[in-house]
Amino acid sequence: MKENPVDLWRYEREAFAEGFAVVCGVDEAGRGPLAGPVCAAAVILPRETVIEGLNDSKKLTDQKRRALYDVITERAVAYGIAFASEQEIDEINILQATFLAMERAMQKLTVRPQLALIDGNRAKDFGLPVRTIVHGDSLSASIAAASILAKVTRDQLMEELDGEYPQYGFAVHKGYGTKRHYEALREFGPCPIHRRTFLKKFYGE
Repeated sequence: MKENPVDLWRYEREAFAEGFAVVCGVDEAGRGPLAGPVCAAAVILPRETVIEGLNDSKKLTDQKRRALYDVITERAVAYGIAFASEQEIDEINILQATFLAMERAMQKLTVRPQLALIDGNRAKDFGLPVRTIVHGDSLSASIAAASILAKVTRDQLMEELDGEYPQYGFAVHKGYGTKRHYEALREFGPCPIHRRTFLKKFYGE
């Protein structure tokens, strides 16, 4: 039995019906890795636009994500992409750094949103109305688009950083705690882009 397709415009449509004319979706990539920044994206899509294959970035192949990145950036009314560095993650913790990256991404939007739909169940005061949606990257077109922009942007950065620190394999695991990554940490120790607070347990601090 085939499942009914998800209505990716349901949450945006509800917001439009309440009088919010401009709605952005916000998501992040890279909360869990041991190295590199966290990346966030904010996207405002034209109303009811259909982008074939749009879904949670984690459910897509790398090739499909990169193809959708080009479609989204071409068709979006506005989008913003921003980072919070590994130093900021260590200073203010990963949750607050994620919010910081989200705030920076929204500030880059050339069109001011009246409502932000944010993936997950936690948010902060971003200076505009906010709604959190658990699994929003699979349920909202705007959030799904943001998840793809954030993921592709961060992956590309980690591939570039692999050129600076080739011994860790960042191009392959993107900073996540794989067996290969932990082996490299044992052999070489951390490099400047590692999140020190994420390595305390590994080093027994």
